[in-house]
Amino acid sequence: MWSPPQVLPEKRPRAALPILKPRRASLPLLEARPLDQKTRPRHAVWEVTLRCDQACRHCGSRAAVARPDELTTEECLDLVRQLAELGVMEVTLIGGEAYLRPDLVDIIRAIRARGMHCTMTTGGRGLDREMAEDLARAGLVSASISIDGAESVHDRLRSAGSHRAAITALRALRDAGVRVTVNTQINRLGMADLGAILDLMIAERAEAWQVMLTVAMGRAADEPELLLQPYDLLALFPQIDALAARCRDHGIRFYPGNNLGYFGPYEHRLRGTTPRGHATGCGAGRNTLGIESDGLIKGCPSLPSQDWGGGTIREHALVELWERAAALRYTRDRTVEDLSGFCRTCYYADTCRAGCTWTSSVLFGKPGDNPYCHHRALERDRAGLRERLVLREPAPGEPFDHGIFELVVEPRDGESCS
Repeated sequence: MWSPPQVLPEKRPRAALPILKPRRASLPLLEARPLDQKTRPRHAVWEVTLRCDQACRHCGSRAAVARPDELTTEECLDLVRQLAELGVMEVTLIGGEAYLRPDLVDIIRAIRARGMHCTMTTGGRGLDREMAEDLARAGLVSASISIDGAESVHDRLRSAGSHRAAITALRALRDAGVRVTVNTQINRLGMADLGAILDLMIAERAEAWQVMLTVAMGRAADEPELLLQPYDLLALFPQIDALAARCRDHGIRFYPGNNLGYFGPYEHRLRGTTPRGHATGCGAGRNTLGIESDGLIKGCPSLPSQDWGGGTIREHALVELWERAAALRYTRDRTVEDLSGFCRTCYYADTCRAGCTWTSSVLFGKPGDNPYCHHRALERDRAGLRERLVLREPAPGEPFDHGIFELVVEPRDGESCS
């Protein structure tokens, strides 16, 4: 069994408040093409507030305080109308913590009235039985509770008492009639606890489990020791495969996140239920849509705001941003020629297109070369090599920010190539 080093101090660092800069003016919109008019998102993930009652040390958005110009209730309800007209089928509400918005019930009710499914992702710190019942009555279909390890690890990553609070929230939602699932970020601190998380899910009758890698964004970029190294995937994927089999045995749906890839020997089992049975590249701006709490529209909710925001709904209608903003059209236009490094020459390049745009963008400041790939780690290992990431430029401290990493290719025993 792979055992991670205890890379983080027991005491959590003081959480600095994020630097909230004025939103820059959006770039001019392009002409809509038939492809843009045909492509429609099925799923929107909406950060309804940046306010949060925790300050998780792996939070990509550095959630803590609300943005000074978050959408009003009236603007939120109009955005719901535009989402429905664009063809969105499911809206997932996130934060920060979505339940810290006093009008959350009104937003959920409006989403359901427009015929869309409404789901939520939450740490559950302040979600009690009364709130769960209110959310259920409003029409919340399901809620995904964030659990990143056994109690000691989870609390080190989030805050003291957060693990017990998450379980309390899960039970409250389940008892209120809301379907409950779990989501987990995998990093060097929590990787050894994945089996314990599944044990908890089985005991608490969770219906599904989504797992993803912690990405070098926001507070996670401040503590790079927390991140898996690309060569850690060699130990991770056999473990993931065994956990997915246990999920099937217990009737739990297992969902690998978009950055948990790609094309290794377990791909057909991990993604066999998807339409093509394997990864098909980044869905940002193709089948997904991201919204920040001040109305900024992105192709994916996790992408850095500065480079990937197409504009706000205060400037343009949602359909105009979806069809005409260059930042949202990136994956519709991306070809193998846009890739670099190992990904450019990979056998799966034309299908994968370097996988998750978010993961590579926040490592190197541009997409197109993604070292978090099981196939790639295996190929390097066969050649007696491994890849290691080293932080060279720190993140500035803004929501959805990142540093710049250097990718070192070295002998797999870790000794210098020189």
